[in-house]
Amino acid sequence: MEKNNVLVVDDDKEIVDAIDIYLRNEGINVIKAYDGLEALEALMENDVYLILMDIMMPNMDGLRTTMKIRKEKNIPIILISAKSEDTDKILGLNMGADDYITKPFNPLELIARVKSQLRRYTVFGNYGGKKEEESNSIISSGGLSLNQDTKEVLVDGESIKLTATEFGILELLLRNQGRVFSIDEIYENVWKEPSYNAENTVAVHIRRIREKIEINPKDPKYLKVVWGIGYKIEKY
Repeated sequence: MEKNNVLVVDDDKEIVDAIDIYLRNEGINVIKAYDGLEALEALMENDVYLILMDIMMPNMDGLRTTMKIRKEKNIPIILISAKSEDTDKILGLNMGADDYITKPFNPLELIARVKSQLRRYTVFGNYGGKKEEESNSIISSGGLSLNQDTKEVLVDGESIKLTATEFGILELLLRNQGRVFSIDEIYENVWKEPSYNAENTVAVHIRRIREKIEINPKDPKYLKVVWGIGYKIEKY
C-alpha cells in the first residue's frame, strides 16, 4: 500500500501535470482527477493520504467536494485557488480544509506544505507508527483525554473525530496545559514551517476543535483564549 498517494484535483490539466512533476520528483505518487465527482471516485478506488484540490471546478466544486469528504474521512485537504481574499480562505477552512494555497504558487512552497501534511497524517493514522505492545500515552484534563498512541480523543468517555491538523493543535496544547501559545507558536509547532499571516488559519481550526470538544463552544471549559496573547488548555 502506497503511504504517500496524493490525489490532485483540478480541471486545468496543465496544472495537474505540473504538480504531478513536482511531487513525483520528491518520490510522491500522484493520482489525478479533474472535478469533484472524479475525486470522490478516486477516493473509493485508492488509498489516499492527502488531497490537493482546486476550488472552482465543473460538475462539483472543491468546497462541496471537501464537505462530502469530511463526512467520511479525515484525509488532509489543501485547497488551491486563484482567489487570495481572506474570506475565501476562511470559507475553505470552515468547510473542513486543512490548508490553503493560492495560484500562482511557488513549487517549493507547495512541496513543503504537502510534506508537512503527509508527515502529520502518517503519524496521526499510525501508519508505520508505534508497536501495539508499547504502552499508551494518555494526556488528560478533566473529562478531556487524548491518546498519543492510538490518536483517539475522548470527551466524558465519548469518542471525538478530529482531523490530523486539529489533533496536532490539541495535542500541543494538552501536552503543555496552562501554557499560553501565540498563533505563530501554534502554527510553527503544528505546521512545522514559519508562520506568515497564520491568524485566520489557526483561528478557524481552534473554532472547529471547540465545536467538537466543548459543550458550549462560546463558553469553553477546556480550550481558552487569552486575549491579545493566544490560546491554552485549562488544567484540571
